[in-house]
Amino acid sequence: MSGDLLDHATTTINVGSKSFAAAAKLFDPATRRSVLMLYAWCRHCDDVVDGQDLGFGSAAPAPEEAQRLLGTLEDDTRRAYAGETMQDPACAAFQEVALRHGIAPRFAFDHLAGFAMDAHQQRYETIDDTLRYCYHVAGVVGLMMASIMGAKEEAVLDRACDLGLAFQLTNIARDIVDDAAIGRVYLPAQWLREAGIPAGEIAMPRHRAALARVAARLVEHAEPYYDSAADGIAALPLRSAWAIATARYVYRQIGIEVKRRGAHAWDERVGTSKAMKLWLLAKGSALALKSRFRRPAARPAGLWQRPRAPAAAPGAERATAA
Repeated sequence: MSGDLLDHATTTINVGSKSFAAAAKLFDPATRRSVLMLYAWCRHCDDVVDGQDLGFGSAAPAPEEAQRLLGTLEDDTRRAYAGETMQDPACAAFQEVALRHGIAPRFAFDHLAGFAMDAHQQRYETIDDTLRYCYHVAGVVGLMMASIMGAKEEAVLDRACDLGLAFQLTNIARDIVDDAAIGRVYLPAQWLREAGIPAGEIAMPRHRAALARVAARLVEHAEPYYDSAADGIAALPLRSAWAIATARYVYRQIGIEVKRRGAHAWDERVGTSKAMKLWLLAKGSALALKSRFRRPAARPAGLWQRPRAPAAAPGAERATAA
């Protein structure tokens, strides 16, 4: 069963995220296993709510059905924390990694709350609203990944969350048109109004030049979060630091390419070539090594701050999850 779970998780990441799959190979074997298991669960949850298979397809369920499916995911997650036998391989994978590394239940349920935002077809007025969505679907994944790598300090977790925020801002910029085609709009409505783009016309070709400016603005907004994340890898073991630094460079390059292509950014899905990935892998190695010899700068005060859990009595969180 253990080998089957790893095979399932490896297939999931290879198909679902070629960008992160390349960086994940740099982790030590034990960390890589846990990272792949967590990714498989996150991908599974996303697919269930979106009616997709490994991120592909567009048959999104009706809002009522999406909310029902989300309820099932929440129940499965509670059962996983309670130690019950899990039949779905993605849920079994999550159970293994969550219990092994003591991933806080609030992180898992915060992640599911992001899919609830999709199920409720939420709209986002300001960039802070968009960042709150980014926290739920990606920032908290950074927190869970950091937990796997042994990070516990709140300051380090802040940097891990910042990387997730930067990743998701990049993803939103890359996928604006595809998301709009299935009724998903993550761009701040305020920005769209300023650009003269009606919310219902985002995917229309006549708005591509204006949309490119909005996408470039989003890519630029991700930069301080990428910078903050770079200062966080000093707290990670060297191989984990190398993997995360490489992933940081790969995703950031996607944003750079979206910005460079302008109005043609959505003619085909933006990615990075194998040659570019090799170059970024080398850059990640250099950044990881450099992090061993420098003191991280203070996190900039103006960045969006993730929610902090209130202090709880010992055992309270465990009881809540069960």
